[in-house]
Amino acid sequence: MVGSVEADHTDPTYSPDWRTDIKAFLTSAIIPDDTTEAKRLRTQASRYVIIAGQLYKRGFSTPLLKCLDPAEADYVMREVHEGVCGMHSGARTTVSKLLRAGYYWPTMNTDCEAFVRKCQPCQKHDNLIHQPAQQLHCIPPAWPFATWGADILGPFPVAKGQCKFLIVAVDIFTKWIEAEPLACISAHQVQKFLWRNTNGQAESANKVILTELKKRLGEAKGAWVEQLPEVLWAYRCTPQSTTQETPFRLVYGSDAMILVEIGEPSFRRAHFNGLNNEAELQTNLDLAEEIRDRAVVIAEAAKQRHKRRFDSKVKPREFREGDLVWRATGEARKDPRQGKLAPNWDGPYRVRHNLNNGAYKLEYLSGEPIPRTWELLAFKSVL
Repeated sequence: MVGSVEADHTDPTYSPDWRTDIKAFLTSAIIPDDTTEAKRLRTQASRYVIIAGQLYKRGFSTPLLKCLDPAEADYVMREVHEGVCGMHSGARTTVSKLLRAGYYWPTMNTDCEAFVRKCQPCQKHDNLIHQPAQQLHCIPPAWPFATWGADILGPFPVAKGQCKFLIVAVDIFTKWIEAEPLACISAHQVQKFLWRNTNGQAESANKVILTELKKRLGEAKGAWVEQLPEVLWAYRCTPQSTTQETPFRLVYGSDAMILVEIGEPSFRRAHFNGLNNEAELQTNLDLAEEIRDRAVVIAEAAKQRHKRRFDSKVKPREFREGDLVWRATGEARKDPRQGKLAPNWDGPYRVRHNLNNGAYKLEYLSGEPIPRTWELLAFKSVL
């Protein structure tokens, strides 16, 4: 029989869906007027069968897959993804579970991808983004002690003087480190140690200090204040990979004589001439600029190598004003009562201003601005 597909349904909520043409062909041999469409329907219907009034598709993963309308498909998709039987799995796993359970509709893969992508719990507990979104912007060091990186470490085990925090500052040019143990952190204490030309680039120095303190202390964790000067001295006398020079030499123009040269005399210790030592030190100070210039060239080459490696991993991302974003929660903003169950992302928030170079201002959905500036790596889009 050739003609339009018109099924008589007594259900007032019934509306035609993707199954209508197939069921009409299988039950009444009704096919479309168009020859091409009729041929397509015959081929398609050969993979379907009606049992007790219900349409099934012959499957590979399961012999018979129940064909669902949009409302039924939405229900089973939600149940399998976020219901009692669900584990908030990815789209592919969700589709696989639906097929193994015996369900089918033509757009199930696309629908599951869209549903999983927009699932709020999945977005809030998604993995943090570590892939860089912008190319690396290198900061050229101007001269020694012009720019410092600073950070606060702690809490440490309570040490002499009730100290349990450590303020660390590193000169960006020479890599010279200064560190001050404190009993508490306050604006007044920080201002006494830090000065105006300071930024937050001290992560590398932090790792060096922490690693060396751990190795030196053993079980005597409370002695970290006494060991700190030795750690700083060792660092200042160690050549840095970025400059190929020790911080001490870049500051004073000469390498320091380390203690091992006293215990087992080196050549310069054995042939030390105290008469002209002061004059030689002054000469080295006059020549220090040449050493620093050479270190700048070496450091710049190292930065360019690092930049090439970094930029090769960049996956560009950018947000416009008005975009809705999730913000990485961070350890400091996580609710301690939630413990390990705390989400990795909070929000959503709205982008208030794009300050370029990966810096943004945010606001709550009510329009109230959120203090401070946020970096691009801390965001992801609300889907």
